[in-house]
Amino acid sequence: MNLNHIVQQISISAIPILLAVIFHEVAHGWVANKRGDPTARMMGRLTLNPLPHIDLVGTILIPIFLLIATKGGFVFGYAKPVPVNFMNLRRPKEDMIWVAGAGPATNMLLAVACGFLFRLILMMNPGLVTPLRSGSGASVWSEPAAVILVPVLLMLLEGVKWNVVLAVFNMIPIPPLDGGRVMVGLLPARQSAAWASIEPFGFFIIIALVFLDPFGFWSQIISPIIINIMMWIVGVNPFFF
Repeated sequence: MNLNHIVQQISISAIPILLAVIFHEVAHGWVANKRGDPTARMMGRLTLNPLPHIDLVGTILIPIFLLIATKGGFVFGYAKPVPVNFMNLRRPKEDMIWVAGAGPATNMLLAVACGFLFRLILMMNPGLVTPLRSGSGASVWSEPAAVILVPVLLMLLEGVKWNVVLAVFNMIPIPPLDGGRVMVGLLPARQSAAWASIEPFGFFIIIALVFLDPFGFWSQIISPIIINIMMWIVGVNPFFF
């Protein structure tokens, strides 16, 4: 992967990544505020301004490093978590489900919106398929409409990818991921406490599941789910472009 391709990939991915992680975190805080916890609102985190949400390592350095190291094969990032005090919630155990699920649900809505716009643009101008598949080649610049619309389509495609990845990944039922908190809220009291107790080890478990891929957890289960959802939203395999 040469420098020009890296710069192009970053320019196409930056805005969709920021929107995906920011909307995800704001959704947590917004629902928490509605359910009785004003912590995020009082700390100024219920804003779409990216500055309060950007984490130097998680939002900038890790995605760029992974983009270069894996040649775009695996990219991940995160924003500063929105603070939520679950004890302030009116019904902590039940409300935890809604607060935790709000982030992935918002990502899915954004993915569907990006996919709808992607399909709509291609439906109105089917001729964009050829320059879209050719990337940044000369054919992109031979069509006036493609000069603007191809980058827009690529950004919408990245929006679908990132939002689906964030939604599915975060719903893995291991705390402190959102899916783990949903599980804690759904389980009976004794099982809920036991499941919550693994949170200090949660990230180590997640890293092992993703990178060691035991029993094909990532390659045979999570990755196919992500790709199938993307194909349902976009209409084709998004990695074809």
